[in-house]
Amino acid sequence: MTISRTICLGFIAVITVGTLLLMMPFSTSSGNWNDPIVALFTATSAVCVTGLAVEDTGTYFSFWGQLFLLTLIQIGGLGYMTTTTFLILLVGRRFDLRHKMAIQQAMDRPGLQETPQLIRSIIATTIIFEITGVFLLMPVFSRDYSSGQALWLSVFHSVNSWNNAGFSLFSDSFVGYQTSVWLVLVVTTLIIFGGIGYQVIFELYLWLRDRLQGKKVCLRFSLNFKVALSTTIVLLAFGTVAFFFIEWKNPETFGSLNFGHKLLNAWFQSVTPRTAGFNTIDIGKMTTAGLFLTIALMFIGASPGGTGGGIKTTTVRVLASATKSILQGQEEVILYQREVAITLILKAIGVLIGSVATVILSTILISLSDPEINFIAILFEVVSAFATVGLSTGITAKLSIVAKVVLIFTMYIGRVGVLLFMAAILGDYRPTSVRYPEETLLVG
Repeated sequence: MTISRTICLGFIAVITVGTLLLMMPFSTSSGNWNDPIVALFTATSAVCVTGLAVEDTGTYFSFWGQLFLLTLIQIGGLGYMTTTTFLILLVGRRFDLRHKMAIQQAMDRPGLQETPQLIRSIIATTIIFEITGVFLLMPVFSRDYSSGQALWLSVFHSVNSWNNAGFSLFSDSFVGYQTSVWLVLVVTTLIIFGGIGYQVIFELYLWLRDRLQGKKVCLRFSLNFKVALSTTIVLLAFGTVAFFFIEWKNPETFGSLNFGHKLLNAWFQSVTPRTAGFNTIDIGKMTTAGLFLTIALMFIGASPGGTGGGIKTTTVRVLASATKSILQGQEEVILYQREVAITLILKAIGVLIGSVATVILSTILISLSDPEINFIAILFEVVSAFATVGLSTGITAKLSIVAKVVLIFTMYIGRVGVLLFMAAILGDYRPTSVRYPEETLLVG
């Protein structure tokens, strides 16, 4: 039982419990037993913080079903190991070196020091952002609903936004609020901070604290902070401009909106593939160029250590910098005057190859099981599942049982990570002292 297998089996255990809870009659609004496939798909989507749904969340599930769903989203967003560690800390138990190593591998941290303090900080950060989101969303929903219902809507969507899940109690997600500047800004802020990674948030907090206290020597940002933040800003700006011009004249999306609302929805559409899953326009009516741009942004995803999925912003930046180095004839990869270790480059390549292989295989299997569905819609659904986004062109409920099972596995692999999943299957690498002679070959 290796650490990677412990993490993978932990997610399976949570999904299993969630499936059983969502199958119960009190979890559905009709009071009947839930379909096992619907329960399994929904539980997997919640634990993997995806947001894909085969039934309308707001009408199909009762309050208890929605509450179970929200709990699964919270556990999935924090991660199995983080949630387990927090529970251990609550009961006052001490955990051993193996548990610390599991936390290190699950969160991709370089060291084992101060693990309990890290978990407490993560939980505190999550609570602060989610509660703040609830208070900020209350004025929006209070205009249309009673205070009790507005509170539940605020809690549900705040937790979903922070955890980049994408489940909504509205059948059209946020299409009805596409002109609400306040809602769009609050939701997108929660999505960005939830997906950018806890390490980036902690460093930003420490830097602001030093500045406010008037310290002459402020915190020096890590390479991870610089790469994650700068890449996120570039992608958000690029996505906003690109969606603005691509969907400008589309009467089904931006065409009927004024200039300001077009820009507002372009911003939302740039943020939500990173990997939230909410939408303020009908995704199925976007242009082919808009769909393909969304696929690209979904595949990249959020940053390491956050609640989002995808291959991560740092992976893309490392691969882009490696390509730049090759074109310039350099033998090392430099980022912000720091050399990137060869192990990180190899890891980035492994993540890319494994992710592409997963998407290709899943797309082929669904195309075989549901040949009547358009290819771009299938590819969009698969990438959305793998990157744990939750956006859909509207085909999720129409898929066959085989296709839904394929998406379940795709969401699971995307959440635990391709490399971690393969390590769980193959076992941990065993170092060897054998070294082989070097030889060149033709590449490219």
